[in-house]
Order: sequence, then structure tokens, then C-alpha cells
Amino acid sequence: MTTPPTSSTREPELSRQLLDDALAPRHLPKRPSALGNSLVFGRRALLKLRHVPEHLIDVTVLPAILTLSVTYLFGGAIAGSPRQYVQFLLPGILVQTMLFATYQSGSTLNDDLSRGVYDRFRSMPVWTPAPLVGTLLGDQVRYGLDAVVVLGLGLSIGFRPDGGPLGVVAGVLLAMLFASGVSWVFTYLGLVLRSPAAVMNAGFTVMFPLTLASNVLVPPSTMPDWLQTIVDHNPITRAVTAVRGLMYGDVTFEQIAWVLGATLVITLLFLPLVVRRLRALT
Repeated sequence: MTTPPTSSTREPELSRQLLDDALAPRHLPKRPSALGNSLVFGRRALLKLRHVPEHLIDVTVLPAILTLSVTYLFGGAIAGSPRQYVQFLLPGILVQTMLFATYQSGSTLNDDLSRGVYDRFRSMPVWTPAPLVGTLLGDQVRYGLDAVVVLGLGLSIGFRPDGGPLGVVAGVLLAMLFASGVSWVFTYLGLVLRSPAAVMNAGFTVMFPLTLASNVLVPPSTMPDWLQTIVDHNPITRAVTAVRGLMYGDVTFEQIAWVLGATLVITLLFLPLVVRRLRALT
């Protein structure tokens, strides 16, 4: 008659089974791709907007205030009527408000660094630039919302671009691309300045004079010769000229090429600085 196994004889067998299971080869989940990592961080950027909607003020309330106030305060004096002035103004306001929205890239990164959130990202097995690329992807949604607000208000008060829907879409995409390049400047400032407020203040201090000394509000031909020279060499002037040309159907290849080249140069200058600074923080 066979003696049933006791608990003392079953324990070694159970231990060996557990050890074999632990050492058995397993199929680990596939590591996410760089694109997958970036999309996850892009979704994080959008979730932050949902939970902190105050971050949308610069792409909703500010564009609305600028579009309406400038049109109705200065339209009669500059162009004879607000309806006539908005034909000239709106492409410039579109570029200006998108550039104002670029401050948020550096401010968000600075906030993540100060609270230790970015240190957690660096400890995770993800593509290293994914948090930055994800933020850039999230910014495109913010820029798109800015465009919807500006164009929606503009059309409601008389803006009628000759370039049609395709020209408007092309102008918006060019403005978004230019703003994305400029955002790397403020991303770098977010790494070197001490607080999110400092990034915002520095951005406004630099960007407001640049947009003012451009063709956003008035034609450069109304300015003194020395000021025209400054305005003509302002990158924002070139961007606004190209966006206006796309929306009105009279853009030239050189105008578009200049904006694309400037965006590439800004990116190539500041992206390596951002990467180097991030490595120095590790």
C-alpha cells in the first residue's frame, strides 16, 4: 500500500516548482517605440490642460481680446473701418498669439523640473527625448485652438481671405510650424531660469517688442526709414508676410522658403542646447 505524501515531502517539490517557474524563460512585452513614448507624453500634456484649464487662457481669452480690441480700437484710424482693417490684421494676430503661446513650453518644463517630475521620467525605460517631443505634440493642439478662436472671431466680424479655405489652412500650418521652432527657445529658457514665472516674464519681455516692431499691426511703409530696416529684418515680419500671402493667394516661394529656413535654423541652434542642458542636469 502506497503511503500518501506528507506536507514535509511536498514542500521541497513545491519549492523546486516555484524556482523552475521563476527561472523559466518568459516573453517580455515589447519595448514601446520612440513614437509610442512621444504619443503617451503628448496625451499627458493634453490631460494637464483638461485638469488645469487655466493653461488655455493664452490660446483662448488672449487671442479673443487682441483680435477684438485691436480691430475696433485702431481699425477706423488705420484703415478707415474695422472691417477693412481686419483683412490686414488677422493673419498677423494669428502669428502673434501663437508666438505668445510658446512661453508655455518652457514654463511647463521648468515646473516639471522644480517638482522632480522630470527626474522620474529619466528613471523610466523610455526614449529620452519623449517628454520634450510629447510636449511639442501637445502644443500643436494649443496652437490649433488659438487658430480656431482667431479665425472664428475674424470671420464673424468680416474677415474674407482671397486664398480660400486651402490658403487659410496652409497659412495656419505655416504659423504653427514657425511657433514650434520658436518654442525651442523657451524650452531652453525653461531649463536655465529658476521658475515658471521667470520664463513667462522673459518671454513677454522679448516677444512683445519683437511683435510690436513688425508688420503685425501696421504696414512697414508707414514707418520711418530706419525703423523700416529693423522691421524688414525681423523674422516675425517675414513669417506674417508669408502667412498673409498664403491666406490671400499671392505668396511667393521665397517667402515660404525663408520661414521654413528660419524655423530650421532656430531648431538646429536651440535643440542641441536643450539636449546638452538636460544631460548636464542628470
